[in-house]
Amino acid sequence: MSKGKLKVAVIGVGNMGRHHARNYYEMKECNLVAICDIDPTKAELAKQYSCAFYTDFRRMLKNEKIDAISIAVPTKHHFAIAMHCIKDRKHVLVEKPIAASVSDARRMIALAAKMKVTFTVGHIERFNPGVQKMHELINQGKLGSIISIISKRVGPFAPRIKDSGVLIDLAVHDIDIIGHLLHKLPTHVTVNGGKAINKKIDDFAEIFLRYGNQSGYIQVNWITPVIIRELHVTGTKGYAHLNYITQELGFYKSRYKEQFNNYGDFVIQFGKSHRLNVPIQSHEPLRRELQSFLANITRHTRPVVSGQDGLEALRIALRALHTIKYA
Repeated sequence: MSKGKLKVAVIGVGNMGRHHARNYYEMKECNLVAICDIDPTKAELAKQYSCAFYTDFRRMLKNEKIDAISIAVPTKHHFAIAMHCIKDRKHVLVEKPIAASVSDARRMIALAAKMKVTFTVGHIERFNPGVQKMHELINQGKLGSIISIISKRVGPFAPRIKDSGVLIDLAVHDIDIIGHLLHKLPTHVTVNGGKAINKKIDDFAEIFLRYGNQSGYIQVNWITPVIIRELHVTGTKGYAHLNYITQELGFYKSRYKEQFNNYGDFVIQFGKSHRLNVPIQSHEPLRRELQSFLANITRHTRPVVSGQDGLEALRIALRALHTIKYA
């Protein structure tokens, strides 16, 4: 690894990759030395960030001294590009989902371990301050024993999507977050979904996940005319609601007492609960994600989102997708 600031590059500067490039350019922890995209018109972005531009990532790797790379290309290209970069001993952050198949994901993880490079997957919601605060509330026992987690990620169709449906592009976020909050993997996966408007890929799905006596429910679609990103957590001591977009988190403490009524029957009487707005210091999740990635490299620490985390989220999403296809 080069001395001084880490030298970084971005492969794929479309809808998501351009934000990787912007953040790297603004961050004091690194120097953005190059970006790569098969679209030559993206060269204008390189001028904006005073870095080199390539249309061939292999040529970029050959010509530039690079320590770490963000890969933000269509999912079907993740495996080939990541494997090439890892073989070249580059630290890699690959956008979610980790790969197009579980077998490809396993090979990427194994090679990264063999080459002793940092490898992480861009599950950006892990770095949403609202999610981090929700995780803190759960771990502190403020919600009691968690009964259910409900996630809603819906909105109109995004024209940028070409190679995956809502289960792989959207639900993979929430599968990862629910598993992260519960610290476990589901034992059962049930799904309803299909192609309502878009006849080429799945554009709606509802997934029910069982984690022993706990449950997760995920609704995703590209049909709802407004964008909604919400997370609801219910526990024995309270309920919390997060708006992913505004990063607002509300908490309702359960107020009840156990008693016997006039007939001698055992009852639980609930009192009125008021919303407590949990203070959150807002920040851009992607900036924190990239800062964490670079810190893992310099400090030789385990990534917040490991390759195995990315693999498990993909495995569950594919399991749900195959249930739709072959039902």
